[in-house]
Order: sequence, then C-alpha cells, then structure tokens
Amino acid sequence: MAIRDKLVQSARPYLAPDEQVQAVFSAQKLNQWWVLLSVLILLFANEYRIVVVTDRRILVLRTGKMSLTKVQGVMWEAPRATVIGPAHGLWWKCETLGEPMYVHTRFHKDVLAADSMRPAPPVLPGY
Repeated sequence: MAIRDKLVQSARPYLAPDEQVQAVFSAQKLNQWWVLLSVLILLFANEYRIVVVTDRRILVLRTGKMSLTKVQGVMWEAPRATVIGPAHGLWWKCETLGEPMYVHTRFHKDVLAADSMRPAPPVLPGY
C-alpha cells in the first residue's frame, strides 16, 4: 500500500462520511537537519503530522513521535480556502496551518494539488 493511501486510511475516522479527500501529505515538527546534531533531539522533540485536505476543510492530525500513521487526534482545523504553499526546497517550512511544520520534497506535489483545488473566493454583488 502506498504511503498516501495509508495516510488517508489513518485519517478516515476523523472525516465526515461524505467528505472527499483532495490531497494528503505528511509533515514533522522539526527540520530533519537537526538529526545531524543529535538523535536524542529527534526522539524527544520531533512529532509527526498528517495534513488532510478535503472538499470542506483542512485537518492537521497528530500522529506522535514514533509513528507516521497512528493518528492520536485532531490538532487544528483550517478553512478550505487557506493557502498552504508554495512549497520549495528539500524540507519546506509550512507556517500557515497552526504551527510551523516541515514538509519533505516528496510531498510538495500534494501541497501544489491542494492549493490548485482551493475554492474561488466569493464574488460580492456590485463589484
């Protein structure tokens, strides 16, 4: 099973029955370059996140320190119109979803897909 499929499967209990997943990606609390300094920092300070973008909202799910797919609960919920990216670099720092999170380059296309499917802002009458 592909990593994105595992992420969606783990997030499914936190979604409404008719909610459609548009994009999903993984993130972590600390920049991976800290691993070079100390494994202890990685074990005690780093936490993983799953970001699920649906047709209604954006959910940030906590998965803990050791597992990428065992969801422990919802951390944040953002409106679907929230701009997430643009993602760039090896470990991109996302600061638009509640707390700074680092997203690896392999998930940058998912960030782009999520932003490209954002609903258009409402047009006010008379403008």
